[in-house]
Amino acid sequence: MAKTAFVTGATGFVGLNLIEALHEQGWHVIALHRVDSDISVLHRFRNVERVVGDITDMRSLKDLIPRHVDCVFHTAGNTSLWVRAQVEQMKVNVRGTRNVARAALEARAKRFVHTSSIVAYGLHGGTITEETPTRGSAVPINYIRSKALSEREVRRAISAGLKAVILNPSNIIGRYDTSSWARMFRLVQQGRLPAVPPGGGSFCHARAVALAQIAAAERGQVGHNYLLGGAQASYVGLARAIAEALGLRRRIIAMHPGILSAYARIEEWIAPLFGREPDVTRDAVALLSQNLYCSSRKAERELGYKSCTLDEMVRDCRDWLRSAGLL
Repeated sequence: MAKTAFVTGATGFVGLNLIEALHEQGWHVIALHRVDSDISVLHRFRNVERVVGDITDMRSLKDLIPRHVDCVFHTAGNTSLWVRAQVEQMKVNVRGTRNVARAALEARAKRFVHTSSIVAYGLHGGTITEETPTRGSAVPINYIRSKALSEREVRRAISAGLKAVILNPSNIIGRYDTSSWARMFRLVQQGRLPAVPPGGGSFCHARAVALAQIAAAERGQVGHNYLLGGAQASYVGLARAIAEALGLRRRIIAMHPGILSAYARIEEWIAPLFGREPDVTRDAVALLSQNLYCSSRKAERELGYKSCTLDEMVRDCRDWLRSAGLL
């Protein structure tokens, strides 16, 4: 009989890549989405059952997760780096994770795979491994703090008996992205990205992350973290790779964080006047001025994780954005 997966964040970037991979491997998928979510992409997949709920409202999750479900994949999250989103971000990332973990415990789920982020470890110099101390909860950037605190909720549930595995992807690039690195594609295309912060990091393909999520459900060690990295590049290098993939000539440089932060302050004030989110925020500048590299050796050894080149990731995202009419 087919295994059953309950997926939160089913209409998001990570969730859709996961559902695509689950569908290909013959899983029956129960996709959780909010009442106002765009479910147009979900319609493409057969054998996907859609249920309506809100992870921030425990009452809405009641009886949605089937008893003894094979795995609950928790991919829902708020990745905003804008100060105006902080309250909602803590609500989604921390309270939402607590609620989903409790619901999975009540349903006696066989496995729980929590998709976190490399940033939960905090801002470290050098290359992060699973043995690196986690200090994200002490970082002033709200997104980082919320991801660290969400992992703490999973740890509490593990202590209560939840068979959970935690994945920490680095920067994810691939299809179904509309608001993450896809924004850089649009800014490069429009000629609105002359400079970026001076940091860099590891990059992983959305497809590879999805396969790692399934492998974590099947053979990941309960209570363990798995870092998912791959290609390494500066953010200038990423922007230039995007320009090349779009067939454009753009002069993009790394700029001092202080100058970019001053510009971000102005952008955060002006953007809402025009009914849009800012192109750059102070938190984004602070985060992207850091170097966040990680080792994937544990995931490669235990989950069979395989990444690909940065150019392959960029082309995959570009092709999907074009097919979706977003470029």
